[in-house]
Amino acid sequence: MLKELILLIAKSLVDKPDEVELQEVEGEKTTILELRVAKDDLGKVIGKQGKTARAMRTILNATATKLRKRAVLEIIE
Repeated sequence: MLKELILLIAKSLVDKPDEVELQEVEGEKTTILELRVAKDDLGKVIGKQGKTARAMRTILNATATKLRKRAVLEIIE
């Protein structure tokens, strides 16, 4: 569920949605979501002063908390 949520948000932000990749790494207590986008779209996902990325992380944390999990979003260049 967390993966689908971030994929949906990321694909709607970028110009090349087919190049959006999201890898889920399950840890003992934490799930790490690694987001990769086309180099041209990196700025769109991060946003000015990281505001878009921060908003995505806030939504992810709220959803994860509701599911009694812990999740971290990493944007890979």
